[in-house]
Amino acid sequence: MRFTKCILAVLMLTATVTGCGRQSENQPMAAERSLFAMNTYMTFTAYGEDAAAALEKAAVRIQEVEALWSVTDEESEIYRANHSGGQTVSVSDETAKLISFALEMAQKTDGALDPTIYPVLAAWGFTTDSKQVPSDEQLDELLRNVDYSRILLEGESLTVPEGMELDMGAVGKGYAADLATEILLEHNVSSAIISLGGNIQAVGSRPDGSDWRIGIRAPWEDGNLGVLEISDAAVVTSGGYENYFETQDGDIYWHILDPSTGRPADSGLQAVTIIGKEGRLCDALSTALFVMGAERAEEYWRENGGFDMLLVTYQNEIIITEGIADSFSLNDGRTETIRVIAA
Repeated sequence: MRFTKCILAVLMLTATVTGCGRQSENQPMAAERSLFAMNTYMTFTAYGEDAAAALEKAAVRIQEVEALWSVTDEESEIYRANHSGGQTVSVSDETAKLISFALEMAQKTDGALDPTIYPVLAAWGFTTDSKQVPSDEQLDELLRNVDYSRILLEGESLTVPEGMELDMGAVGKGYAADLATEILLEHNVSSAIISLGGNIQAVGSRPDGSDWRIGIRAPWEDGNLGVLEISDAAVVTSGGYENYFETQDGDIYWHILDPSTGRPADSGLQAVTIIGKEGRLCDALSTALFVMGAERAEEYWRENGGFDMLLVTYQNEIIITEGIADSFSLNDGRTETIRVIAA
């Protein structure tokens, strides 16, 4: 089952959380939970009296929505719609909300994010272990069925035209993180850190009131660029280096595809990190802005707002928005220059 968001996130949690069963005099007990879902390893750490029960409910909820949204599970609602032969199918309210959000983001990003790209992604082999370069003719044929505007959603009635396939991988993990956060807050958990395959979601601050410290990975190498300090926010990163292959001729192809060409997005960006309140928004924009490139990403941020971003270019430059200028620090020894942009 494929839920790797066309990009695997490139964050490493550098905050040290207290293990279950260990407790300082003034720090609440930590509960921990882990599971494998949506094709990725997930970890949860939460603090509070009802933290353990909350994490268990959150894990169950994520497994429930995975069963609804998987693109490969024949019992899922997405699979059923994709293989309906163009017939209208009924979906759950949760699935309808997710698809509605994905289509809304596709429209807002002018198709830089397109949830109908899955057949092209499969042709490159990024959904399997058999990666290859499709022919121009094959891509041209597949691109005829990449068009989010042809997906029809009316309430809980979904129509996927024959030959097209929806994939919620670009928003699913972020949406699931939001659902998990809602459950934690319902159980009065005010301090937690969630990692869904690298999609980081911080609920509140650390138990001592300080920010969580998130390491932002250096593209195409080991180690981190620097550290981002955040509280009560989602952090999602996209970078081609997380899933790519190299041909015998030395050409490198990565899995973040430009829906307009069907080929790996060559936008001049190495990585995009999005910071915001909602995991689903950060998930969607990390892909879309990578496809857009720095100039268009800056324009989108100024026109829409509601999030912060950190862009890493191939010119050894880090572009960050003013809202996180004081929250990000470059690691010692790094040579990248930092440019702060204002609205």
